[in-house]
Amino acid sequence: MKEFILSLCAAILVVIPAMSQTGKESKTLVAYFSATGTTRQAAERLAKEKKAVLWEIEAMEPYTAADLDWRNKKSRSSLEMQDDEARPAIKQCTNIMPYDTVYVGYPIWWGICPRIINSLIDNNLEQLQGKTLIPFATSGSSDVKPSVEYLRKTYPNLSWQNGILMN
Repeated sequence: MKEFILSLCAAILVVIPAMSQTGKESKTLVAYFSATGTTRQAAERLAKEKKAVLWEIEAMEPYTAADLDWRNKKSRSSLEMQDDEARPAIKQCTNIMPYDTVYVGYPIWWGICPRIINSLIDNNLEQLQGKTLIPFATSGSSDVKPSVEYLRKTYPNLSWQNGILMN
């Protein structure tokens, strides 16, 4: 089923590029994952400031409070973050091709981005080639730099810019 969903996401383009206030096609996308709403608020501010299209990366299976309990070594988020190959399924995909710049937003989990961000990138690797990618993150105590270094190391052929911490 997971493979079917990933293939479906890669094959179907479900979001038509939005139009900016001037009527021209937007060239900036703010794609974000938010488990508790904190990153959503940051993404909304950023999209408004950049006059960008906003897109929420949603897990096929939504995260519960129990899933997010980082103190429980058997919680869903803990297990995903311990597994470098974990790729939670995404509910729907968007067409990234029309955008020149993609802001990628996430809460920092265990010092890096949640594995669902890897799902987004892996599902859209070809579409992300040649785009300017700008990570932004929210965190109660972590710096954004280690998460950006993780993305650069994991996806060295993509054009990562310095990250923004938006607390």
